[in-house]
Amino acid sequence: MANSTDTDIVYTTVDEAPELASASLLPIVRAFAAKAGISLDTKDISLAGRIIAAFPERLTDAQKQDDHLAELGQWIKTAEANVIKLPNISASVPQLSAAIEELQQMGFDLPDYRDEPTTDEEKDIRARYDAIKGSAVNPVLREGNSNRRAASAVKNFAKANPHPMGTWFADSKTRVAFMEHDDFFSNETSTRLTEDATVRIELVAKDGTVTVLKNGIAYPAGAVVDATFMSASALDSFLATEIKKTKEEGILWSLHMKATMMKVSDPIIFGHAVKAWLAPVFDQYGGKMAATGVDPNQGLGDLLARVKDDAEIMAAIDAAGAANPPLYMVNPDTGITNLHVPSDVIIDASMPALIRAGGKGWGPDGKEQDCVCVIPDGSYAPVYDETITYFKETGALDPATSGTVENIGLMAQKAEEYGSHPTTFEIPVAGVVRMITDKGIELHQHTVAPGDIWRASSVRQAPIKDWVRLAIERQKAENCQAIFWLDAQRAHDAQLINYVTPILKAEHVAHKFKILAPRAATRLTLETIRNGENSIAITGNVLRDYLTDLFPILELGTSAKMLSIVKLMQGGGLFETGAGGTAPKHVQQLLEENHLRWDSLGEFCALGESLTFLANAKRNAKAAVLGKGVDAATRGILDHNRSPGRKVGQPDNRDSHYWFARYWAEALVTQIEDTDLAAVFAPLAAALAAGETDILAELAAVRGKPVDIGGYYKPDSEKMALVMRPSATLNRIIG
Repeated sequence: MANSTDTDIVYTTVDEAPELASASLLPIVRAFAAKAGISLDTKDISLAGRIIAAFPERLTDAQKQDDHLAELGQWIKTAEANVIKLPNISASVPQLSAAIEELQQMGFDLPDYRDEPTTDEEKDIRARYDAIKGSAVNPVLREGNSNRRAASAVKNFAKANPHPMGTWFADSKTRVAFMEHDDFFSNETSTRLTEDATVRIELVAKDGTVTVLKNGIAYPAGAVVDATFMSASALDSFLATEIKKTKEEGILWSLHMKATMMKVSDPIIFGHAVKAWLAPVFDQYGGKMAATGVDPNQGLGDLLARVKDDAEIMAAIDAAGAANPPLYMVNPDTGITNLHVPSDVIIDASMPALIRAGGKGWGPDGKEQDCVCVIPDGSYAPVYDETITYFKETGALDPATSGTVENIGLMAQKAEEYGSHPTTFEIPVAGVVRMITDKGIELHQHTVAPGDIWRASSVRQAPIKDWVRLAIERQKAENCQAIFWLDAQRAHDAQLINYVTPILKAEHVAHKFKILAPRAATRLTLETIRNGENSIAITGNVLRDYLTDLFPILELGTSAKMLSIVKLMQGGGLFETGAGGTAPKHVQQLLEENHLRWDSLGEFCALGESLTFLANAKRNAKAAVLGKGVDAATRGILDHNRSPGRKVGQPDNRDSHYWFARYWAEALVTQIEDTDLAAVFAPLAAALAAGETDILAELAAVRGKPVDIGGYYKPDSEKMALVMRPSATLNRIIG
């Protein structure tokens, strides 16, 4: 990794729509930064880049790539770190396999991903791939806690130009269903360590056989260590009951999970749902399907592809489907159901979209219907349950008058469930799982059955204290309602409350904060923003993820426009752009119609914050000026409605980048008092203004036709540049 003397800002290379947009925007950012003497580097954390970096011994010198994620992981632990992080793919197994296949077709000698490795070599390959799938990036880079909020310009624009909301009715049948017992929530135990400890996790079978599931796990003193499990039999019973109940209600059945971030536990739960949906088929043909490689964890789409030529099984699948309620559809036009692909079931994107639509989802007939929203674990499902209940009572939120919800998220150093992947296990035999320290102290013990999903997670003392301090800082800055979303009846949350309360008292600010369980916090927050007032949600890692989609989608219509600032523990800064959950649909539209509707507004906000951080960290006055110019340009985009449209014929992402560059340059010349920079940027501003007609015409001329970018997971850089920078006039001006 380049050291601080070489690089001022690192921009991440990622995937899908954010990377396509970056191919257009980054040359502009580079040009402006260079004129101010600011150095910019890029690091590839894309799924394809991470795969390539994992197998250097199999590749040619020209194909090899350094492990940029590991390099960034070291840099973010320094005070000089300044990273702009775009949304990357948190890969499910189908996505990982598709990326491997694409790279193999490009000539990369990569091994296949094997579901059941047998040899030592295959097990090593599987371990390397497992380190890439799911949320492999975020735990490495998020060495700090999160402050995510809507920039004032973005919020003001949303209120002046409210997005459409679906209508909520009191008699809506839409509801949330979750397990009432034997889930992760109800089985959780938690402890706070009084000293450093090295821990092993072992499974003691009924016959006394001991299997070490994980050894050598180091925890520092003060860490909160949790363990829990979900009963497989209770899960199956719950799913079967909800399918039957939904059939009787005559509405859609839908599953909402996080099979990307929770890359071990949630795909297993997803597989249980697929089996429950096709229970008669698995009862009769389970062995036959397994012989063809069917793994329900991979989804209904993979299953159908493997058995499509077996008329008997296909008939049984059709019969099972007909006996079930209709499925919520990801895409009714193409027949993609809620159970087709685990990575399509992303709860923090799917649930807010459904709530925004008045509790409606798309059915197989292409019509909107009420839904049962199945969220098996009860830890966070009450948030969505209370939201739906509230809107049934009050009607939809009005974006034109609503307040805003800022989030302070505890996510540093792999906090809580999002760091649980290496310590999550599907239990092979009945017995007892124990967590034991190197001094023989038993931290946790759970009696488990075959198929149960057991996991351990932790959060360290330093991030907890930093999280509380950040909450105090933000409450002071905003002077508004602030709520710690913590449930005293949940084992983990009770431990956090024991940290939070003394700090608030010591700082003499306890009266400025509330501590409420998520359900109560949801109700109070919705009431607050309905009245036009603001609230700060201070949450753990998963709720940070969920709420920073839920509230922005209700307030702004999207979470892609949010400002996300991560104050790294060692003093650096990580500036994240908006969410990428809709990125695949945007790529599809670009390939078919050469129209990219991805909105880079979140990236503009992150760039402005990054430049301001650079100005303060390195006393770089020119960076401060550039940062103010970015803020002015962002306001210009909003004030003049220069954001991308959804359909061909409307301006798209590339048009917005032209206007951003123009407003930025003009602000540096006319609005910011820096005569040196004004002189530098004056010719650029003049050229951008003079070239308006030609530039917009050149951008419009290419749209409406299919394009080739040379690959989905690893686009060809030259082809992508041709597509994303089609204006010769703009390219000549920018350089």
